[in-house]
Amino acid sequence: MATVIALDHVNVAMPAGREEEADGFYSGLLGFEILEKPAAQALRGGRWFRRGDVQVHLGVDPDFRPALTAHPALRVAGLDELAPLLEAAGVPLHWDDTPEVHRCVVFDPFGNRVELIDG
Repeated sequence: MATVIALDHVNVAMPAGREEEADGFYSGLLGFEILEKPAAQALRGGRWFRRGDVQVHLGVDPDFRPALTAHPALRVAGLDELAPLLEAAGVPLHWDDTPEVHRCVVFDPFGNRVELIDG
């Protein structure tokens, strides 16, 4: 019987031509490595990122609308250390007051929701 064993990547939409902004947020602030996309896919724009086993792919959507509900949830070792860096870069943090989980929500440069979970 076939079994799903892992999540390979999460794909998030972005508008065309804004790869540098994606780099600043996902690589510069969140610490992801920028991956080289296969040649055929690179022609479409967008960007792929990786940190350890976690991959986030940003694909260009010509009819882009930010994802306000659907989102990647990223587990962050040292969320309280990352928070002031995000705030200093002008990224507002929306903290969850649930006592069981220390987490916040931020929005990438395109308005896509990204959940950050401590741990």
